[in-house]
Amino acid sequence: MSFGRPPSINVGFKTTPPDRGSFPLDHYGECSEQMKEYMECLKKNSSTSTHCRTFSKQYLECRMSKGLMERDEWHKLGLGDVGDATGTKC
Repeated sequence: MSFGRPPSINVGFKTTPPDRGSFPLDHYGECSEQMKEYMECLKKNSSTSTHCRTFSKQYLECRMSKGLMERDEWHKLGLGDVGDATGTKC
């Protein structure tokens, strides 16, 4: 036991990758419009995401179609029951 200094970090420490993986940031703003619509919906609904699930799905669809995240099934993302309403306003 060592007093006065933190324990060694490398003892028993094992890194693990994130469950969903990592994805690149949207540096060129390719999906910024969808992100703004989603954030505006959250703002209007006191940060309750239930009302904004359509916007969330549109944002993720944009990211997947632009190669900013790996394509995945909607039910795995928790959006399997959300319709494909384009242009929906909250």
